[in-house]
Amino acid sequence: MLKPARKDDKKFQNPVPTQMGGLRLMVESIGRLATSRAERVPSPPLGPFRTDLAAFEPEPMSGLRITWMGHSTALIEVDGCRILTDPVWCERASPVQFLGPKRFFEAPLDIADLPPLDAVLVSHDHYDHLDKRAIAALAQRGTPFFCSLGVGKYLAAWGVAADKITELNWMQSVDLGHGCTLTATPSRHFSGRSISNRFETLWSSFVIRGSRNTVFFGADSGWFDGFAEIGQSFGPFDLTMLEIGAFDPAWSNIHLGPDRAAEAHLALRGRQMMPIHWGLFNLAFHDWWQPIERLIEIAPDKGISLFLPQPGQPAEVSQALVDSQWWRRKTE
Repeated sequence: MLKPARKDDKKFQNPVPTQMGGLRLMVESIGRLATSRAERVPSPPLGPFRTDLAAFEPEPMSGLRITWMGHSTALIEVDGCRILTDPVWCERASPVQFLGPKRFFEAPLDIADLPPLDAVLVSHDHYDHLDKRAIAALAQRGTPFFCSLGVGKYLAAWGVAADKITELNWMQSVDLGHGCTLTATPSRHFSGRSISNRFETLWSSFVIRGSRNTVFFGADSGWFDGFAEIGQSFGPFDLTMLEIGAFDPAWSNIHLGPDRAAEAHLALRGRQMMPIHWGLFNLAFHDWWQPIERLIEIAPDKGISLFLPQPGQPAEVSQALVDSQWWRRKTE
């Protein structure tokens, strides 16, 4: 199953057969939105969260430090290498900035204030993972970009120099420097920035291996047995970063949700689990806080140690428990 991605009729294929919802699901979703009573947007608003730039000055003693900007955007510092994942700074995860899912809190720091980066990762081209304005700003820094096959065309159009773009197929690896390697691995999802271009670019997860620590960045994926194969081939992982939000049973083929994310963490042979893809955008029918509360409910019985930093707060991944419970300050 851990094989390079293939195309059929110009469309990339998932690692296992995956049924996608069609027009009927779209109509049903509109009806559910109209009748939903869930707290899908926090009230009062969240934040503000701010990042203390001085926190980046000392090297993390554990070699691994994460600064979560929200959703799937995170600054990963691993054994001397700094990597920014799926950078999204826009107000709305949408083709237009006057309509669509609006972020629950402002980014904890400006792009201009980010420390020097060794790499920017882009897992796939959906709007909540690929932000035109953020890419254009990051392009000015001259940082190398690593993305799934086909996504490079967007980066180039938004100002990233061609020699700074590396597209990866599943199971391809690159050297990031500082003794750090990056490997693109399969995920079960889809791509497209409109209905008309679905599956034309690839979607990926990533294994980041430093000299001391190994991280799995899961991006977006439904469950498949490939998690166990990735764990056997690349694990154990010091940290797994797995999506729990924007989940619904109707989308279980392409999104994990908290229960399946817990199973994926165990299959990956992870030591600590960091939930991502939640708490920033209204992308589903559930209460905005439901995914994290469900994960906290099931983690102890499964023996899962959770890594739960506050947005914008650089936090080391070590034996010490990181459990900010920042969202409960707004729900209690």
